[in-house]
Amino acid sequence: MQSYEEFIDLSVGFPQEGFEVYDDELYFHDLNLMEMIETYGTPLRFTYLPIISKKIQQAKLLFQQAIIKNNYRGTYKYCYCTKSSHFKHIVEEALKNEIHLETSSAFDMPMIDALEKKGLLNKEMTVICNGFKTFQYKQYIIDMLHDGFSNIIPVLDNKEEFNIYDDEVEMSTPCNLGIRIAAEEQPDSQFYTSRLGVRIEDVIDFYYNKIEKNPNFRVKLLHFFINSGISDTPYYWNELEKYVTLYCKFKKINPDLDTLDIGGGMPFKDSLVFDFDYEYMVNEIVSRIKEICAEHDVMEPDIITEFGKYTVAEASGILYKVLGRKQQNDRERWLMLDGSFITNLPDVWALNQKYVLLPINNWDSEYERVNLGGITCDGQDYYNQEAHMNSVFMPKTRKVQYVGFFHTGAYQEVLSGYGGIHHCLLPSPKHVIIRRNRDETFNFEVFGEEQNSKQVLKILGYTT
Repeated sequence: MQSYEEFIDLSVGFPQEGFEVYDDELYFHDLNLMEMIETYGTPLRFTYLPIISKKIQQAKLLFQQAIIKNNYRGTYKYCYCTKSSHFKHIVEEALKNEIHLETSSAFDMPMIDALEKKGLLNKEMTVICNGFKTFQYKQYIIDMLHDGFSNIIPVLDNKEEFNIYDDEVEMSTPCNLGIRIAAEEQPDSQFYTSRLGVRIEDVIDFYYNKIEKNPNFRVKLLHFFINSGISDTPYYWNELEKYVTLYCKFKKINPDLDTLDIGGGMPFKDSLVFDFDYEYMVNEIVSRIKEICAEHDVMEPDIITEFGKYTVAEASGILYKVLGRKQQNDRERWLMLDGSFITNLPDVWALNQKYVLLPINNWDSEYERVNLGGITCDGQDYYNQEAHMNSVFMPKTRKVQYVGFFHTGAYQEVLSGYGGIHHCLLPSPKHVIIRRNRDETFNFEVFGEEQNSKQVLKILGYTT
């Protein structure tokens, strides 16, 4: 019978970029995963920071190539969407690449202020402030504008938001604003229109009535986010055309408008058969924006993107040990892992998100179909489907088996509640950060130890 390695090669093609097998063991971007397991144990979350810079540089290059190819007269800015992962090591790595930032809540602002005080960014950086804003969020924005952060752009999520800026912002030069368009949802959505943003038919009237004659403000940016993400579908292209057309109409009555923020949604590799033509999509977006602007005789806008998952997802993974095997009936075999999908990878449970899943060892063994079970006592704590084949196949062996989920770096730690309490009181796993030294060797840093019972009991109020 075929080995697991032969089976995976015939099924999806292997090895693939970032994944190699040496001496029956899996390597991730040259990282010896079995050596990491032997050193740090499991469950183990890891983040390989160089991938973040690589993804940013790839996107910046693609947009620059598309701008040149299409003789596009606008510029491009890459904003990192901080809500994907706020951790200091993530943001610092992203900032090495001359990027800008997009925020979504109040505490983003003191985080940015702290980074500026440490010299990791400057007050001229563009900061796109999105989201429905609490009073505290708006006050942080105002305070930082007064403190000299000259390129903070509050993106108005509703018409009432403008009032507090009008009352409190006092600057020697006009404050730049953005307006978010309430995008139409996908045809299969429960809603017709996004809860976020100003209705498309209200945008220009709102500008006429509240902002046009106010010398303290100017609308520089129009923002939208298409909920399906960036995809080569009639829905995406139809929505893009609609919002670029609004930009053109708005530009004709508001000469200050010069930037179109097309949001995020660039996909990441979530399976071994992931097939997305980044070059085609970026070129098509730039080409269509230019074409629509030409039809309306309007100068092309500067383009901003807010890539989050795309930036950080592929940098991380989580490794588990198979604790036991259970044959529950004649067809269903379970591998029980030393962790939980609900607590470690909540998008698996909540959104049916798939990730690249591979065994770490025993690639020479035969293969079998299995289900993977988390260790909580919750019926939903399982993973039984991998996007490339609708089933999970693993080496068939009685040896110790380790498995890894890869490209898990976006949202999972934040949604899990890093350092808090989790379902069934399972501890947060150890987390290792990996950097690359100048001599190409690896540098390992334990960012967080596995949570212990004393920490959990203190949170629950049993100890002080």
